Amino acid sequence: MKVIEKKKERLLDDFIRVDRSVIQYELFNGSLSKELVRLNVDRGESAAALLFNPERESFIFVKQFRYPVYTKNPKGGWILEIVAGTIDKKDTPEQTIRREIEEEAGVHVKKLTKIFSFYPSPGASNEIIHLFYGEISPRQTISAGGGVISEGEDIRIVELSVDEAMKRLDKKKIIDAKTIIALQWYRLNH
Repeated sequence: MKVIEKKKERLLDDFIRVDRSVIQYELFNGSLSKELVRLNVDRGESAAALLFNPERESFIFVKQFRYPVYTKNPKGGWILEIVAGTIDKKDTPEQTIRREIEEEAGVHVKKLTKIFSFYPSPGASNEIIHLFYGEISPRQTISAGGGVISEGEDIRIVELSVDEAMKRLDKKKIIDAKTIIALQWYRLNH
């Protein structure tokens, strides 16, 4: 498939980058599309993990404030989600998620399995999330967790039984896409 990028300009270069491009692309019939303006939110890559405690048949989640969610629902800025973080250029997805698990949840993961990678919002962003499944034990607690204060994180650790987590999922009480995907994966595979 052929893509012609005729013009590209950076609109924002910060925590995220936003590019505006004028493009044409090859249609299924072989001809070129008309010129189109498209934005790309370049967020980089992230790693996330569903943490499971097999001894207690429970998941470890984190609850934190998400300003973009707050802008849509001023009562709903605090959301429950799986541990996640942005990948630094020098790190692999696995190195990143191991660090994030320790910082946010305060535990050392004993078993970590890569599930798959996905684009959470391909119409607007090129972000890729690498999703993992991690097994933990309370005996592997290394800190209180809660995130990195200097990065503005204020994270509460929330432990839910498998049954309670699935009830919340079914009642649409879990609204974070990566968390929904992870729990649905768990449901299909365990």
